Amino acid sequence: MTHTTQEGLTSGHRLAQIEQARRAVLDVRDPTACPWLAAPIDRSWRRCLDMGLEPGSRVQFEPVTESSRRRAQEASLPLQQAAAPVIRSMSRAMLHTRYFAILTDAQGIVIEVNGPVDRHHPAAAAIARVGVDLSERAVGTTAIGTVLAETQALWLHRGEHFFRDNSIFSCAGAPIWGPDGLCVGMLDLTGVDVPEQPALKHLVSQASRSIENALVLARPHRLLLRMNWPGRVLGDDSDGLVSLDDDGHVTGLNRPAADMLGLPPQVAAGHASTHLALPLSSLFDAARHHNGPVEVPLWSGLRLQVLAQDVRFSPDAALSRHAVPLKDVETALIRKAVEDARGNVMEAARALGISRATVYRKLGRKRPGT
Repeated sequence: MTHTTQEGLTSGHRLAQIEQARRAVLDVRDPTACPWLAAPIDRSWRRCLDMGLEPGSRVQFEPVTESSRRRAQEASLPLQQAAAPVIRSMSRAMLHTRYFAILTDAQGIVIEVNGPVDRHHPAAAAIARVGVDLSERAVGTTAIGTVLAETQALWLHRGEHFFRDNSIFSCAGAPIWGPDGLCVGMLDLTGVDVPEQPALKHLVSQASRSIENALVLARPHRLLLRMNWPGRVLGDDSDGLVSLDDDGHVTGLNRPAADMLGLPPQVAAGHASTHLALPLSSLFDAARHHNGPVEVPLWSGLRLQVLAQDVRFSPDAALSRHAVPLKDVETALIRKAVEDARGNVMEAARALGISRATVYRKLGRKRPGT
């Protein structure tokens, strides 16, 4: 049997199971768990039904107001700055798949779109616009709305979306956690009428972790602690990151660090001495003398391998000293939209949800005929 035929059979079986799940949950409204449906998607479908949504209704990808869009982008500026290089790098992995990236804030409002969006396809053009509300309440079960509701990475394929209108989409998404332990947004990889790519769940999860780490590094701090369990090699995105000020107070940490320290989500980390059972001065000294990783005891009795890096000498931590003005970020986003539209200013303006005149003004160009 050829690979293509086997792939077709697998895809057909998967779509048949999704259709069975739709009949059980959305048509019959069976209250029992559906064996052909991932639990987070099952819960999302039932939330949509509880909100009074009907799977056969038409979907309108509505943008928020201009002022709301502007507030969302301004509030998410650190997220956009942290995500931009990660998304550019990640896009190489999806180069020939026709999937593109969507970055949203914690409410599901699109704040950035990156990748090969087919603007001639109505569905792609509708969803891939800055300012569109893609929350679960607005567009039902999608990777975006459901990831934000469930705060876990997900893969959704075609009919797993709540609305029939959205069954042309396939998407993977992962939440992005801020240095304070709160969800600050999510990263989504979406394709329209494309083959299923469940491996994208792994890719988007890794990319989200890289963005989270960049957010921690961007926090003002004096000392950065890279940590992992003894025996692990420090230096990749699986490390726990904890940033400290001059007095040893935690200014930010990523999810792996919170897990290693036994901190539940959304709990302030406080002072490092409440977690590390050694004088903090020894870590400041180790960073100043460029010592390698040391094993550090925790008050819980566990031990971690920790590398202390001083902000004055660490290339990673130096990221926090290079803030980008909002005006420059906004201009860069507009310029990128024009590039993605191959110079078509009207198309770029439509994708961003702004006027063509605004594009010309922000880029300092003259409009044709003026």
